[in-house]
Amino acid sequence: MLETTEAPMTVTHLPQTLEPRNPGMPLEMERVMRVRANRSAIERRAASLPGRRSLKKDFQAAWLARAISCIDLTTLAGDDTPGRVARLCAKAKQPVREDLLAALGLEGLTTGAVCVYHDMIAPAVQALEGSGIPVAAVSTGFPAGLSPFPLRVAEIGESVKAGAREIDIVISRRLVLTGDWEGLYDEMRQFREACGEAHVKAILATGELGTLQNVARASMVCMMAGADFIKTSTGKEGVNATLPVSLVMMRAIREYYEETGYRVGYKPAGGISKAKDALTYLALVKEELGDRWLRPDLFRFGASSLLGDIERQLEHHVTGAYSASWRHAIA
Repeated sequence: MLETTEAPMTVTHLPQTLEPRNPGMPLEMERVMRVRANRSAIERRAASLPGRRSLKKDFQAAWLARAISCIDLTTLAGDDTPGRVARLCAKAKQPVREDLLAALGLEGLTTGAVCVYHDMIAPAVQALEGSGIPVAAVSTGFPAGLSPFPLRVAEIGESVKAGAREIDIVISRRLVLTGDWEGLYDEMRQFREACGEAHVKAILATGELGTLQNVARASMVCMMAGADFIKTSTGKEGVNATLPVSLVMMRAIREYYEETGYRVGYKPAGGISKAKDALTYLALVKEELGDRWLRPDLFRFGASSLLGDIERQLEHHVTGAYSASWRHAIA
């Protein structure tokens, strides 16, 4: 649980690579098939979280600022333009108004990354030049992942050449639904190799995997194949990030770390739009994975509207009054 006795966290733009990358390991089918998920226990644990937060005043403001530093500020719309992306990047570099940052005593606060489609990588890279904020690109036939496999691999390569430092790939859900764990491992391994030095986030599309056991096994297989992050959703599914799914994925990450010594990142995406929800997810990360994961090289929110609500909460902390949402425009 997040306690008010903790000192607020220092928030600055942190280096993106603080850990050795997960190199993966040979697929161990016996290990994969041992994975189980007790749904009732998982749901009880997840249901207990929202009522257990005890963050107030300066402590809450500090944790909300940390949440901002872990946001992948995202635009994935069919009508994206270079101008819209440039405005989004400006918000990533200055996510909170200067007067609020001064009142809070914060400096150097940025979002964790900016996430766009392939065609918007170049304008994003240009807009973020010199900021240290990486560009993440969705790839591999996002969001369905049903384009021909050679094209999906080629898309990764093109995005890396265009300047993306992080690649969010989507797995083939059918491989999970049919229990083809060897196929999933091989697919993920090839995606990882195509990324080169760029970090790869494996999107599991958990809302389409059927069971929490499938989520747990898919998480383990993707980490065995070398995923740097595992991510819940594309944001386009009917059900996106949830606390039970997050608990399952975080425990898979913890187990993988205990067995291999490599830390894999976690990214919940889709449906997280309120500051109070961000605090709940941070509490879960702290309790299940520890403080080291509360940094942008190991934890991200896939969100945009979340930033606006956090900024409103920070203004309330400073002034005692809530402002209209239009005062905290994203782009």
